[in-house]
Amino acid sequence: MAGPIIAGLGAVGLVVGVLMARGLGRGPLRWALLTFGWVVAACLCLVVPDYRLLMLLTRVPFIIVSPIFGMPGGRSVSAFIPWPRLNLLVVVVGGLLWGMAALAYQRRTSDVCDVCGRAESTAPHWTSPAQALRWGRWAVWVACTVPSIYAATRIAWAAGWPLGIPRDFYEENKHTGMFLGGLLIALMALGGVALTLGLVQRWGEVYPRWIWFKAGRRVPPLLAVIPATIVSVFIIPAGIMEIRLDAIRGPEPEAWAMTWPAWLWPLWGVALGAATYAYHLRRRAALCGVCGRGDRQPGERAQHLSGTVRAVEADRA
Repeated sequence: MAGPIIAGLGAVGLVVGVLMARGLGRGPLRWALLTFGWVVAACLCLVVPDYRLLMLLTRVPFIIVSPIFGMPGGRSVSAFIPWPRLNLLVVVVGGLLWGMAALAYQRRTSDVCDVCGRAESTAPHWTSPAQALRWGRWAVWVACTVPSIYAATRIAWAAGWPLGIPRDFYEENKHTGMFLGGLLIALMALGGVALTLGLVQRWGEVYPRWIWFKAGRRVPPLLAVIPATIVSVFIIPAGIMEIRLDAIRGPEPEAWAMTWPAWLWPLWGVALGAATYAYHLRRRAALCGVCGRGDRQPGERAQHLSGTVRAVEADRA
């Protein structure tokens, strides 16, 4: 039954995609196309995937070092990363593409710049760099607190303290490598915390001195925006999956540390996404090079546009 439904949605998506690409649709049709695009993007990115997508992300460091140390257990890369997990990655990529298509169509069919999304009217106060830094800090602290809670439980297990799990369960698994694997994931989470702090720190905008080959140079905004966006998308469905599983099998207070910290992951993903957007607002050009809209006054904008036009004409000549 699912096959025909998926095929039907694919056919509708093909029609919607063609209409969006051509910039067609006004009034109710435009809203219908936008609704379809954003709903499909949200479903493919946040509803269909589960925690296996986040597990796939934790496998990346092992793959990187595999030419030197080999894969865990002597397995091949294909066995370590089965196709169902890769298939979920394909689904999420499709969702991201739908989101990009919907955003591009939304901008093309409204009175905003296709590139920067700014309108002729004054931009909302909350999008200014100063305000974005203010609420972005709150988002960063939330995005750092949640994984720190998760990491604390896994570090406690590796240190011999069965925090939030039954003692007998700990004794049965302390020699299986389970808690060592949890420690490695915890360290990855704390590394993510450190990188998240960079969204509101100077070293997130200018390479610090300890990165000697880049010291003092400007950090490309997309170097932070792209991976942070991907991680936020991966985290939310993983947390939703844990909540759904616990709702099915019932909560286990004696083993709360196994899953309860993951209940906060959707909050983590939303906070990280908000922090990333605040970083984007602060790092984007004060004045768009295409439409001339931005933080300058109308007279300055017109002057900038005339200069841009002259430069373009000079290049064409």
